[in-house]
Amino acid sequence: MSETTQPSIGDMLLATVPMAKTLNLVFEEANAERAVVRLPDQPDYHNHVGGPHAGAMFTLAESASGAIVLAAFGDQLSRAVPLAVRAEIGYKKLAMGPVTATAELGRPAAEVVAELDAGGRPEFPVHIAITREGGDVTGEMTVVWTLRPNA
Repeated sequence: MSETTQPSIGDMLLATVPMAKTLNLVFEEANAERAVVRLPDQPDYHNHVGGPHAGAMFTLAESASGAIVLAAFGDQLSRAVPLAVRAEIGYKKLAMGPVTATAELGRPAAEVVAELDAGGRPEFPVHIAITREGGDVTGEMTVVWTLRPNA
């Protein structure tokens, strides 16, 4: 890697979030518009019906939300720390095989930064759809994040 090449958001998360690496998550896309992360089909992480364990799918979706937060607000890290505040997940259909989480911001990034600029501690939702290979949505999750200003 040259001095001007920056590691990808996926590479950074795999290096700094051990659980993402443990689950062998694959960061396929991460930008300020959306993040796409895949959980390969791995028997070690199956549940009692042979699909991915609910905890693995939660981690997949939360990791996708973290990727988009870093992509959208990485330029704010010198003055604020992104933190997950709360999460809600719904399991809609049986997930089998590899699953993919696609995350999107629930508020415009510029609006969040403007609130931070005004001295606030903005909260914003990230909405995630979990799909199986055929495209069926097997779960939906919302993670509410905040940018906590540095002291």
